[in-house]
Amino acid sequence: MFEKILIANRGEIAVRIIRTCKEMGIKTVAVYSEADAHSMHVQMADEAVCIGPAPSSESYLRIDRIISAAEITDVDAIHPGYGFLSEDPKFAEICESCNIKFIGPSAKAMQALSDKAVSRELAKKAGVPIPPGSEGVVETEEDAVAIAQKIGYPVMLKAVAGGGGRGMRVAHNDISLKKNFHMAKSEAEKAFGNPGVYLEKYFENPHHIEFQILGDGRGNIIHLGERDCSVQRRHQKLVEETPSPLIEQRFKDLRKKMGKAAIRIAQAAGYTNAGTVEFIVDDKGNYYFLEVNKRIQVEHPVTEEVTNTDLIRLQILIAAGECPKLSQSNVRFHGHSIECRINAEDPYDNFRPCPGRVEMYYPPGGRGVRVESHVYSGYVIPSTYDSMIGKLVVRGRDRTAALNRMSRALEEFMITGIKTTIPFLQTIMKDPDFRRGSYSTGFIEQLLKRGAA
Repeated sequence: MFEKILIANRGEIAVRIIRTCKEMGIKTVAVYSEADAHSMHVQMADEAVCIGPAPSSESYLRIDRIISAAEITDVDAIHPGYGFLSEDPKFAEICESCNIKFIGPSAKAMQALSDKAVSRELAKKAGVPIPPGSEGVVETEEDAVAIAQKIGYPVMLKAVAGGGGRGMRVAHNDISLKKNFHMAKSEAEKAFGNPGVYLEKYFENPHHIEFQILGDGRGNIIHLGERDCSVQRRHQKLVEETPSPLIEQRFKDLRKKMGKAAIRIAQAAGYTNAGTVEFIVDDKGNYYFLEVNKRIQVEHPVTEEVTNTDLIRLQILIAAGECPKLSQSNVRFHGHSIECRINAEDPYDNFRPCPGRVEMYYPPGGRGVRVESHVYSGYVIPSTYDSMIGKLVVRGRDRTAALNRMSRALEEFMITGIKTTIPFLQTIMKDPDFRRGSYSTGFIEQLLKRGAA
């Protein structure tokens, strides 16, 4: 087993990883930017190394500085968390070349899945349905128009190296496609250093459902059920839950079908460690492959709650070669879990980020309530990074119990000095359509139109 792990990340996920490491008797090293000198993960780790100024391009995305910190502190392994370098095959390769274990999938598996257009082809070969679209990167706007006219509008342009809603544009006709083509390429270049975009059919208000997968490195790959992530703003998730109300209420046979499809894709890529296979599902129960997230997900706690697992611990065990043999028959599901992302944003001003000093921070507690956060009273939320400052996770014996518990916990959650998504999340939990499980990716837009503000 590893003696010391460096966490190449910040915020709540760094805190989350440190906690599991402590429980496993593993020492930890935090890396931090100048803006994060007083962050919780720096205070919790056994050692901490500053790796540069606030911009992530000069700190958390600097492979050379992270590797230097790892060598100076003599770590055995690096956990990348999510975001930043977590899905960079080059980073994984460099870790291995320096005899430092990368806690995640192999560079080869990441490479096979890093290009979304390529992973579409891999899914197709594995017999998994994919949305109609281009056969790879679209080079010109003329090619984009020709493909769109063939498959029919609306269509979506997507960055091949994208994530988090960046480099994504919807077009409903030739004119908007030509305009959005160059905007999507520009966004992709700025966000990911890769201007490549591909095109696929856009489904109006589908359901966004993903499956958690695990590969033990010995050829065994399992799934730990689905997560419904359809409550989104600007293609970024805000509420996640498991099991999916759509599958539970209308298409129970989909769980087995989609779970097997997720495993086939992972097997085709030779996947190991934790990952997530994302799908969209229409109202008729048709599902289509979207992408594979080659890392731990923000929303992994809901899966942990209903399967009684510690996914970070399993990641570490797999990387160390000490994970027990994984078997699908051993996976058991209990109850219902919901996660709300607590963001420093103003939901009623187009989710404008609201960084600043937290005057008071009082998290909720009680049975079945879990808070993942790096925030405390007096903490200054920097404007440099993502606006998510925590996650509120609850578990109940069924969905109604979980919804009631989440509503109670949100009422208890007090953060002053900044604006947060908490009041808006309270509105979601009380919305009749959401409580019925009748929602899709257009839910938040529809909620705001109905006058939730």
